[in-house]
Amino acid sequence: VQLQASGGGLVQAGGSLRLSCAASGVTFSDYFMAWFRQAPGKEREFVTAIGRRGTVRGYADPVKGRFFISGDNVKNTLYLQMDSLRPDDTAVYYCAAGQAILSTYQTTAGYKYWGQGTLVTVSS
Repeated sequence: VQLQASGGGLVQAGGSLRLSCAASGVTFSDYFMAWFRQAPGKEREFVTAIGRRGTVRGYADPVKGRFFISGDNVKNTLYLQMDSLRPDDTAVYYCAAGQAILSTYQTTAGYKYWGQGTLVTVSS
């Protein structure tokens, strides 16, 4: 299994970015697919996830209404559209795949496979 995240970069506050996660060795219908992020000096935190049936499993409160997750089963690629970016969104963003269940999908323990991360920097 390989997950390759891309799309990060430097953006001004209020701007947008779209992250991509190219997956190989996984079938989206068999796994929870998620985005997490880790800001400097902080723990990795849940951002959003898609369940095995393609159902979006919610968003962390700080990103609700600004971030949107989607998946392309044909391209085997996970996306994270990030709008109205703020400086506190600055972090390394990771995509993840795993056999999570409803009680674990918002935790790192729910995911076995991780991408290498892509850095998002939002300037004020």
